[in-house]
Amino acid sequence: MSDTVVHVLNGPNLNLLGTREPGIYGTTTLADIEALCRDTAALHQLDIVFHQTNHEGELVDMIHAARGALGVVLNAGAYTHTSVALRDAISAAGTPTVEVHLSNVFAREPFRHHSYLSPVAKGVICGFGAQGYVLAIAALAASRKVVP
Repeated sequence: MSDTVVHVLNGPNLNLLGTREPGIYGTTTLADIEALCRDTAALHQLDIVFHQTNHEGELVDMIHAARGALGVVLNAGAYTHTSVALRDAISAAGTPTVEVHLSNVFAREPFRHHSYLSPVAKGVICGFGAQGYVLAIAALAASRKVVP
């Protein structure tokens, strides 16, 4: 078990950030987000494992691999709204998971208003762009601190 490792996992189409629908997702690239996550983790004396995949089964495997970590920051993309498999993986792994969305999903199409992941996530952050990852890492870091 490592209370100093956070897995930042990204789902389908996030590899296209920076050019994909910049009106919704902005011009920040996934590489920019990774650098931001690494800088944020360093401030909290944490290590980051950072991955992106377009394949649901690989994302399930990545969640399983995060067992014993301090937490998972998960932007599952469209799988948020469709994947019982990811929900089950989060539950089975037992690793505190923060669901992150770059856009405010509740201000978008109605099908995006439902998440299979939210009920098993420790928390949900949406609508703050790349800063959502920073907030999620900070929340996980705060969860390991003992308050006197």
